[in-house]
Amino acid sequence: MRDLTLYLVAGAGPDVQQDIAAAIHGGVTMVQIRFKSLSDRDLIDLAEPVMELCKRHQIPVIVNDRLDLALVLNADGVHLGVDDLPLESASEMSPEGFHIGYSPESDEQIRTAAERGATYLGIGSVYTTTTKLDAGAALGLEEFHRRCELTTLPVVGIGGITSG
Repeated sequence: MRDLTLYLVAGAGPDVQQDIAAAIHGGVTMVQIRFKSLSDRDLIDLAEPVMELCKRHQIPVIVNDRLDLALVLNADGVHLGVDDLPLESASEMSPEGFHIGYSPESDEQIRTAAERGATYLGIGSVYTTTTKLDAGAALGLEEFHRRCELTTLPVVGIGGITSG
């Protein structure tokens, strides 16, 4: 698994390329593109220059929710939620070395994620977030830590994590 020390979830916006460039300069180690409101064509058009930028700096790129678009873009992986493509299906369709992130919602989903094909987990929301309206209540650090103990997979804390 690549370095998940500073994992950026980047939303679409007018300055997304500059924002990601600044994040790379600041030490980001992986970028997830989460362009939920875009059409497939618009997502590809916005993601292609982001992919080029990240590849120049050897920063892996993960596509949120969409294995098909991750494969079209030649991304390094996909990040799936419990209502997305099943992990087993994503694993079967993915090339060697492809990362499959997963955001489990239950202890059982955490425990079985590795055997189902996940290569890392995104657990959260750790803090209250305003960017994902269906994220539910914040876990807090104690509950986040408890959930991390349920798996041997690398874990990224997601949701409400800021620089301040």
